[in-house]
Amino acid sequence: MARQRGRNDDMRRALAQEAARLMAEHGIRDFRLAKRKAAERYGVSERAGFFPTNQEIDAAIGEYRRIFQADTHPGELRRLREAARQAMLLFRDFQPRLVGSVLRGDAGRHSDVQLHLFADTPERVVMHLLDRNIPFESTERRFRSTSGEYQYAPAYRFVAGDIAIEACVFGPADIRQSPASPVDGRPMKRANLAEVEALLESGMQ
Repeated sequence: MARQRGRNDDMRRALAQEAARLMAEHGIRDFRLAKRKAAERYGVSERAGFFPTNQEIDAAIGEYRRIFQADTHPGELRRLREAARQAMLLFRDFQPRLVGSVLRGDAGRHSDVQLHLFADTPERVVMHLLDRNIPFESTERRFRSTSGEYQYAPAYRFVAGDIAIEACVFGPADIRQSPASPVDGRPMKRANLAEVEALLESGMQ
């Protein structure tokens, strides 16, 4: 039994490391998709019962970047956070908050800058982009509340230089309660402009 448990733990770590590599090197954002691709490589079934958690994969991403991208990752992260700062200045009328991997510090060259905006109607954000002649694409994102309910938010994507910016629009009251993080299920961390500028000034990862 102990030997089987050890093999399962080894496979769990291997799957977490492969999923982390896929997310770090190929820009996969969806943890579930990364797990499935990792399982396909190792020829194991999702029903096997030893898939890694999102937290384990997130930790493995950090380890991967420290080992394989130590020379490039700090500069890349700073570049993404600088782009986030500029995008937040663009959207300063909508109380922008930075979320996701750029805030957490595990973003890489394929990562998007993810923002949450707050407006009475999504059309205000659309008009803001149109007035500035910024080409964008419309999409929709699903979020889970910490109570387990799902909600959908309109999102607008555009490119600044070679960095993709995605801005999801929530109602004004939603600024008080973050959706659940896909990593650990806790309220998603958000940073306002002053906090992002403090991160840049300190050089924190």
